[in-house]
Amino acid sequence: MENETQMTQYLKSFAGIEDGQIVTGTVVQLNNDYVLVDVGYKSEGRIPVSEFIELPQLGDKVNVTIIKKEGSGGQVIVSKKKAEAKEKTEQLKKAAEEKTPVLGKFSKVIKGGYEVDLGADYKGFCPLSKADVNRVTEPESLVGKTDYFIIDKFHTGSKPKSVVSRREYLERKIQENKKKFFDTVQIGDVVEGEVKSFTSFGAFIDLGGFDGLLHINDMSWGHVTRPKDFVKKGQVVQLRLINIDPETQKINLSLKHMEADPWTTFEQRYQVGDVITRPVTKITTFGVFIEIEPGIEGLAHVSELSWTKKITNPKDILNIGDVVNAKILGYDLDKKRVSLGLKQLMENPWDTINERYPEGKVLKAKVVKITNSGAFLELEDGIDGFLHIDDVSWTKKIKNMDQFCKVDDVIEVVVSRVEPENRRIRLSVKALNGNPWQTLKKDYPKGSTITGEISDVSDFGVFVKVIGDIEGLISKYNLVGPDEEYTDDVLESYKEKVGQPISAVVVDINPQTQKLNLSVKELIKKNQESEMAKYMADEKVEDDTYNPFADMLKKD
Repeated sequence: MENETQMTQYLKSFAGIEDGQIVTGTVVQLNNDYVLVDVGYKSEGRIPVSEFIELPQLGDKVNVTIIKKEGSGGQVIVSKKKAEAKEKTEQLKKAAEEKTPVLGKFSKVIKGGYEVDLGADYKGFCPLSKADVNRVTEPESLVGKTDYFIIDKFHTGSKPKSVVSRREYLERKIQENKKKFFDTVQIGDVVEGEVKSFTSFGAFIDLGGFDGLLHINDMSWGHVTRPKDFVKKGQVVQLRLINIDPETQKINLSLKHMEADPWTTFEQRYQVGDVITRPVTKITTFGVFIEIEPGIEGLAHVSELSWTKKITNPKDILNIGDVVNAKILGYDLDKKRVSLGLKQLMENPWDTINERYPEGKVLKAKVVKITNSGAFLELEDGIDGFLHIDDVSWTKKIKNMDQFCKVDDVIEVVVSRVEPENRRIRLSVKALNGNPWQTLKKDYPKGSTITGEISDVSDFGVFVKVIGDIEGLISKYNLVGPDEEYTDDVLESYKEKVGQPISAVVVDINPQTQKLNLSVKELIKKNQESEMAKYMADEKVEDDTYNPFADMLKKD
């Protein structure tokens, strides 16, 4: 009777349990094969150990599905795995309806996209275009990655018929992050981001799916040439927010503002005249940039590199990384500029140029350059003297300098003028000898007769070469006597006399302008007067009697 009563109570304990029902049981016993779970109603179910990833402890709660309930003293057959699958079905179905994110893992690459493990043997399909917000160039790179997905289409079963989208979840998350960012941050705040990509004007920083710009000018207080010298791709950096515009969604970040501006305290550390020893950071055609300290660079202009050398490209004498000595010549804190000089730490050879090259010094020098107006001769390293084309000869008219000398010719010259303030030295060849024009003027003053050789005949007169290779001109109207009338035949007749000697009177001589004017007319007139004076002197000797005609000539 007692046994019958116990059996009746046991069977009544199954009254509320149905096959397929999910119930919560308590772990009451464990062994190597099974976990016994008390599902209530004085019944225990057995769960194979293989259904657990981690074995539970006594007293732990476990959800199970009732597979079968046995009578006549039998045990309840339960399944933890089926309970999880049923729960997962309801969870995924609800997530699909409400568009809430579910956790999944890219398990493998299949045609057109990925198979995604959603748990409890549920598989989903994620098209390649919906795997990320950015274009996926290496599909294998996402395999094994766990993230949230939005279910676009839900199907039960183990085959990947459900369509999921990670991109939709990421876009939603980005918008949430972006809204939170614009709602909470203020200018001056420090934010954290990952360096995403570079451009010529800076770097883009990923702030959580949306970008902020780190401009090249905001990377350092000093001069920046390459953004990659300050941040690296993939690097997580802290930056200060310096500008934000909710309307345009633009965000400007700064690396240099993470530290105090060194320019504000520049004058506390440096003064004009200070000498620094620092590396060259950049070389341009107009000069070199030198790092004074992190964030501050100075410029040594090309004209401040050498006292004597004409440097067209600083790369010829300096390299990036060279450590040099430089003097601070000046600075402008408003424009954040510092002027430096290298040559100021060297002796200026022009300060003693007059001692080495006094005017009148005769020397030999090599021609290093020829121009239309003259030639440059190297006097010493970095210092050239200039020989003007007009200083080659007193008498010869040189049209092209290369008629007189060539590059690398060594010629004798005399220093004619030194201008240290302008860094100029004038040289002369003709000054090696005396000025023939002065000699000519002294020996043949105005009114004297000179003899030369006809060198040329032009439309306006006859050229005559006299002593010292000086050339004078007899104008065509001075080729005939005072009582003769000039005709073109007269000038024509002289063309046949080129090379023949001729005498004429010096009408004018000017050494400064190097002009000599001669006249045959004056010579004829001079000879006539001489003959007349001689005739009158002879008449007086032969006859001392009164002669009215002679008196008249004397008066004339």
